[in-house]
Amino acid sequence: MPASLPGESAANNAVNPSAGRPIIMDPLSGPKGSPLDVVATRGNPGVASTGALSTGIGFGANYINAPVGGLSSGQALFNAGFNDNQQPGGKVLTYAAAPPPGVVATQGQSGAMLYIGGGRSSANVTSPDKFSVPFVANPYTAGVALAMAGNGVARDAGAGPAFTGTPMKLVTATGAVAPGAVVETGFLNRSGVALVSGQSVFASDNTALAAAA
Repeated sequence: MPASLPGESAANNAVNPSAGRPIIMDPLSGPKGSPLDVVATRGNPGVASTGALSTGIGFGANYINAPVGGLSSGQALFNAGFNDNQQPGGKVLTYAAAPPPGVVATQGQSGAMLYIGGGRSSANVTSPDKFSVPFVANPYTAGVALAMAGNGVARDAGAGPAFTGTPMKLVTATGAVAPGAVVETGFLNRSGVALVSGQSVFASDNTALAAAA
């Protein structure tokens, strides 16, 4: 069922919350009307859940990395287990040549980064053992990445009624960045705090995810 935002009213959570505390969510079930939104498919659109993903690995709007000891932002992120320009939950990463480490050059999308088996299977029509293995993994290659909502980001971003949500990206400030302002082109600071130059944050994309495909 759709995600609800901590601190939002029940009425807003039932419609399209944006002002509560930030969460991350599964793009296939967190936004209203998304493919695995069972509330929508079962005809009870006024219900929302906690919905937030608890990964324990630090992804989220409240993560801020501040380099210390003369480290570059790329090195500091790499030491912390992250990668500059990383878009979590759906991207296969190709790194820029060192130095610096931990800087992503290109990203190809695959549902296998977010779901076991890529989140989707299809009929096995080519294998000689298709009768014993009737379905094979067919990962999504578009529209899958961890989505963010809250602190001004609408849960139900994208064209409805099957909403897609807003992805995020780990970006680095090159100067002072107020809450809600642009950190890098197309990505906004939703941490709730002002950033200073060199700090990195998971910022929200100004463009909603495409439909999963």
